[in-house]
Amino acid sequence: MMKRLPFVGLCTALSFMLTSAWVHAAQTTAQTTNGPNDAKGLWLSADKGAVIEFTDCADMASALCATIVWDKDAGTPLDTCGLMIAKLKKYEDEAWRDGWVHDPRTKKNYKATVRVNKDTLSLRAYIGTEILGETEEMSRVATLPAGCKPR
Repeated sequence: MMKRLPFVGLCTALSFMLTSAWVHAAQTTAQTTNGPNDAKGLWLSADKGAVIEFTDCADMASALCATIVWDKDAGTPLDTCGLMIAKLKKYEDEAWRDGWVHDPRTKKNYKATVRVNKDTLSLRAYIGTEILGETEEMSRVATLPAGCKPR
């Protein structure tokens, strides 16, 4: 009986270590997996000239819409405050897809995908296939600077 005791102790220790490793892996995966709500909130454009708010669409709650809520040109003829610039209909494969994005500088619409990685939102605009597009990376912000007037 004394000879089996170290074996039982080793099995118990090994079982504890494997369980701890599994729990840690599950927690790490849960922390790094993105979900459809990660895109919602305020995002500062790459050129720092606008803040875009991503929210549920008013006409389709399962879709994601983006509106410019702050513009460095507020109050001038270039003001884009209140302009809806994106509508993406479904969340699939860790990205928002099946929709459009509007570039207010060129006044053109493109197909789009949106992905979030922690505090960076990548908006990819493209014609035809996603691989041929351009990506703008935005940074999450907590508050809006003064500028846009409520509409």
